[in-house]
Amino acid sequence: MVVRPDSRLHDAPMVAVACGACGARVEARKSSWEQTSIQWDAEALRTCAERPAAGRGQRAMPFATCRSLMTAIGEAAVDGRIRVRSDAADVEAEAC
Repeated sequence: MVVRPDSRLHDAPMVAVACGACGARVEARKSSWEQTSIQWDAEALRTCAERPAAGRGQRAMPFATCRSLMTAIGEAAVDGRIRVRSDAADVEAEAC
């Protein structure tokens, strides 16, 4: 069995994206239009305007992201600042 190296971060590296609402900066990448990976650091978690509301209640749910940040990441993908790995050219290249 041949183990294929994981080159996802090489092919589509994480890119810094700032939230349009509060300015929180995260690292993001898109493996497809439907799949987004986000890395939060401590500063981004402190800066996010929506995060405090998500932590209220008896048992807080894990905080994945806010609507404003997802909008900023989507705009970055549409503008080409974040490469979307499943673009047609990528799919064709992988088929070869």
